[in-house]
Amino acid sequence: MTQPVRLSPPTPASNRRPLMTAGIVLGIGQAGFFDGIIFHQLLQWHHMFSNVKSDTTLAGLELNTLGDGLFHLFDWLMTLLGIFLLWRAAQQLQVLSASTFIAALMIGFGGFNCLEGLIDHQLLGIHHVRSGAYTLIYDLAYLGISGVIAIAGWVILQSSQNAKSV
Repeated sequence: MTQPVRLSPPTPASNRRPLMTAGIVLGIGQAGFFDGIIFHQLLQWHHMFSNVKSDTTLAGLELNTLGDGLFHLFDWLMTLLGIFLLWRAAQQLQVLSASTFIAALMIGFGGFNCLEGLIDHQLLGIHHVRSGAYTLIYDLAYLGISGVIAIAGWVILQSSQNAKSV
């Protein structure tokens, strides 16, 4: 009878990679849903293309609704992918770390909102968090809060990695 091949145990960082990937992807999906639901629908501060074409005309509202729908489709696909990756990570790993997963969610959430804020609000100018008075302050607050969330996730991730290596 042959002996099974024994692989060296994975390093802590590579062992966490599937869970981190799932968390980041889910964080991206949830960040988009948060933005769309809170800012587009509930507060009605902006739509995806509100600086390109005003939503005060029927044609403008149709374009903005299409943009919002495409944005939500992306969010939904990222969420589905994140759930699939989380399911696979749960099958591969013996123990799932809540702190690693939460940290990855925060990195994905904050990182996506920073990237979206820089590209859509600042570089392309297709919409702002809230147009009108104090537009730049709203945009910078959005970027700042998103950055803090991403950095907090990174700190939690590093803390959990250091705690496990002790």
